[in-house]
Amino acid sequence: MNPQRDANHRRPADLAAAHGISAQTVRNYEQAGMIPPAGRTPNGYRVYTAVHAAALDAFVALIPGFGHTTAGEIMRAVNRGDRDSAFPLIDGAHAQLQADRATLDAVEPAIRDLVPPPDPDGPDRPVPIGAVAHRLGLTPATLRKWERAGILRPHRDRGTHHRVYRSTDLRDADLAHLLRRGGYPLAHIATVLDQTRRAGGAGALAASLADWRNRLSARARAMLTGAAHLDAYLRVLDA
Repeated sequence: MNPQRDANHRRPADLAAAHGISAQTVRNYEQAGMIPPAGRTPNGYRVYTAVHAAALDAFVALIPGFGHTTAGEIMRAVNRGDRDSAFPLIDGAHAQLQADRATLDAVEPAIRDLVPPPDPDGPDRPVPIGAVAHRLGLTPATLRKWERAGILRPHRDRGTHHRVYRSTDLRDADLAHLLRRGGYPLAHIATVLDQTRRAGGAGALAASLADWRNRLSARARAMLTGAAHLDAYLRVLDA
């Protein structure tokens, strides 16, 4: 039987054409575990089926909402029959999306109302860099990198000369973290934070936050689309 003429058999090029990718990319996805291992003809050619097509559809659809890395982890877990590991990855992505929305909800009123920042020399308690990094889920090295890029301007303890973050510094760190997750380059974030510190900076920050909210909405929709394709793939496997 010619596998290329069997209605249930597909070549790598057939799967690739459906998504505008190369046949080699399909083979790479198979090797990486995003789609199940292909069958082979007596001559050694790969033979894909509707199961592989559904797996590729699911993986490609998951990428816009979950990112390439997480989408790959989800598919590898599903393909090895470990759905209990796949579902928490999906839950985690939705939790991060909700956390980003919560940060936006907290930041936007402050920008809209133009509340003056607290006096940096006021009585607010300074926080060490390690505590700030833990709070944001980052490393101190990342915060120091942001400082070198002009994004953060932490104070220095007069006695120890260690970096300490006051209320305005924490605000800047929160906004920088939010914008960084939105895909903005460090140079853009530095400009936004610099303008935020000045009287005319709120408009630029508000525009960035509005764009980021649109990105979150687009990502939420992409997650729904990806979940639908993944569910279709799971149904194929269950059948």
